[in-house]
Amino acid sequence: MNMTDPIADMLTRIRNAQMVNKREVLIPFSNLKFEIAKLLKTKKFVKNVTKIEQENGFAILSIDLKKDGIKGIDRVSKPGRRIYSGSQDLQTQFKYGRGTVVISTSKGILDANTAKRENLGGEVICQVW
Repeated sequence: MNMTDPIADMLTRIRNAQMVNKREVLIPFSNLKFEIAKLLKTKKFVKNVTKIEQENGFAILSIDLKKDGIKGIDRVSKPGRRIYSGSQDLQTQFKYGRGTVVISTSKGILDANTAKRENLGGEVICQVW
């Protein structure tokens, strides 16, 4: 199976698990996904994030979901159409302040408010609410 967008796959797995009220979702591990998941934990969208090492050498990312923690999650920048935003143009408020925009900056994965405060722009990865 050829996966062109592992981030969209991660977001879809989280969205699907949330819709059927699963408490945990398992995703193939990558550092980028781990950083995004840690940001979701910081913003209190998910309970916990852990990296599980397996015997075969491949790691798995385990995300413990909250009941009604994530109402929606959308991919913004896609492999075919990357969306970049300067620090001045970052959308910090949406869904009446309950949403968070995840940005990939030169200093790592940040939410839009932190990126704007630190005067950093970058690729708009996703929106979570």
